[in-house]
Amino acid sequence: MKRLFVFVALATLVVLPGCSQEKKSPSFDEVLTTRRSVRSYDATKKISEVEVRELLEAVQEAPSWANLQPTHYYVAITPEKVAAVQDLVGGNKSRIKEAPVLIVSTFERGKSGFFQGNPANEVGDGWGAYDNGLSNCYLVLKARAMGFDTLIMGMREANKLRQLFAIPESETIMAVISLGYRKGEPIQPRHRSFDDIVKFY
Repeated sequence: MKRLFVFVALATLVVLPGCSQEKKSPSFDEVLTTRRSVRSYDATKKISEVEVRELLEAVQEAPSWANLQPTHYYVAITPEKVAAVQDLVGGNKSRIKEAPVLIVSTFERGKSGFFQGNPANEVGDGWGAYDNGLSNCYLVLKARAMGFDTLIMGMREANKLRQLFAIPESETIMAVISLGYRKGEPIQPRHRSFDDIVKFY
């Protein structure tokens, strides 16, 4: 009887919701609907280099022209580097001052959109920017799946960032992306009408 009681007790612990220590991953739809451009971060929560590596390894799965993977990331994770990058993002500095990680996103020119050294069509290096955007999309979505939040910033002092990270002249600096945990719940912006952006023929 005692053995039966112990068995039932253990079985109950296994099936009770919330008793498992395993973290439940959000669904893809949850990632899409909860991702926001976050402009206020929780200073008490940090992100490790191991976690950033996991994030960026997943980002390598993003598609690119002929799988050339022209996107590069420069990660500011030490307090000194983070502070230096914060000074180079214009009016966003106050919004990302508590973000523990800042990532500079670039792409190599002359790769995506080119064939044997010549532009494959009129878009040219625009394909490098396109591939960079795809990579950054993977980044912000994977970050949200891991419980993080992001802000993609186009206001940045490219020349000073190039010096700070010794970024080659062959790379175009696109954006700085903050990475951290949201402080409070950001407001969901209104979206344009579906029929404004989608046409069926």
